Amino acid sequence: MSSRLRLLIACLATSVVLAPLIWMWSNSLMPDDYSVMDMGYADYGGGAAATAAGGHAGLHAGGMDITEIVADADRPADVKVHLVAEQGEFTLASGRTVSGYTLNGQSPGPEIRAVQGQLVEVTLENRSVPDGITLHWHGVDVPNAMDGVAGVTQDAVPKGGSYTYRFVAEQAGTYWYHSHQVSHEQVKGGLLGALVVMPEEQDPGLVDALALVHVYDGRHTVNGRERELAVPAPPGATVRVRAINTDNGVMSVWTSGAPYRLVAVDGNDVHDPGQVEDKAVLLTAGARADLEVVMPADGSGVRVEMGGTAVALGEPTPPTSKPERLLDLLDYGSPAPIGFDPADATRSFDYVIGRRPGFVDGRPGLWWTINGHLFPDVPMFTVTEGDIVRMHIENNSGDEHPMHLHGHHVVVLARDGVRATGSPWWTDSLNVADGGAYDVAFLADNPGVWMDHCHNLPHAAEGLVAHLMYTGFRTPFTIGGTADNTPE
Repeated sequence: MSSRLRLLIACLATSVVLAPLIWMWSNSLMPDDYSVMDMGYADYGGGAAATAAGGHAGLHAGGMDITEIVADADRPADVKVHLVAEQGEFTLASGRTVSGYTLNGQSPGPEIRAVQGQLVEVTLENRSVPDGITLHWHGVDVPNAMDGVAGVTQDAVPKGGSYTYRFVAEQAGTYWYHSHQVSHEQVKGGLLGALVVMPEEQDPGLVDALALVHVYDGRHTVNGRERELAVPAPPGATVRVRAINTDNGVMSVWTSGAPYRLVAVDGNDVHDPGQVEDKAVLLTAGARADLEVVMPADGSGVRVEMGGTAVALGEPTPPTSKPERLLDLLDYGSPAPIGFDPADATRSFDYVIGRRPGFVDGRPGLWWTINGHLFPDVPMFTVTEGDIVRMHIENNSGDEHPMHLHGHHVVVLARDGVRATGSPWWTDSLNVADGGAYDVAFLADNPGVWMDHCHNLPHAAEGLVAHLMYTGFRTPFTIGGTADNTPE
């Protein structure tokens, strides 16, 4: 065989290997400016399919602009807040200096409190955050235009700019807010705070304690304090501790010194919650749990342990080790109506999480997949207002994922095929373990374009993001572009 023939064969063999790789690399490249409405492929869940030219994006081309989905513009605000975002060094409540981001010179940002039914108005001013900023109201089912996702519901607010959010606090509960622009960096760096919506009728004797947990530079804090948070509580008092996990991993919560009742999950009351001893509550990334404790009559104290820190109620009391068992929300509490019948579902979706090698925006790596597809070739879950929706979430990826659907709460129907029998388990931040599966349902009653993603925010930045789109609605915003919108 001649040297020229050997060279030709070698070149052909190389091209056979390289050509598919070059094609995959080229096919993965993202434009500098694109709409999430053009991403991936439409999944109609067995419901009405697109008939308009242009596929799922074309179906919505003449629909309502989501910027029109807002609270009554003529209604005056009941709660008005002005938040100024800055980048730089700041001092935690514990006294330690860290680098990151602040709101009104502090992190966590100011706690926002409202009463159920009040209209909340928050003006966000970006004084010095170079990448821009937004505010997402985590767990609050706001009108779509107020959801605070850069490139989906608004443009990122640049340095020197401002943006005003207005929404009615319809549901009492524990929530939080955080940036949804470069969120895997900005949330970790401190652009976050708590939002508490109190019920219209309040118990004047109740002790209400907020416990927002965040890790700054590897140090666990509660409300910005590295040490335990001391809360005065007299003997016999009932204390409600609102635990918020703002980090990317799971956190366990339990009590030392007295039993507790889990009275709310992700802002939703638990029906008929029973007393719990020697069990911990698993709180996934983004999730909230309200624990109610009755202080011992003998004057001794109680500790609510949470993720390396604690809330100390009343007199000092020694900590206990984490219980071996977890409280199972699948059978905790007692059944109650949910307002619709999941058996009558008009849409049914699969959200199967995996992982495989490939290219995302030209970068080689081991990436998360949704239904076998790499970002951005992921499903656009498409519904019509009024649909009853079921979704099967399955995780075969080798890691756990806290799944968060914006603008809606889902009710858990089953886990790993075992039917839920306790209180309706309403959630917006659901921990799906590796090898695990959930069946959930919700009513499509909040139109717009909504993110449905993993709230381990680096996972979302690595492609574990899909969207829920209502037919007849469209967003004018784009990822990238002149605003450099980068939601994850």
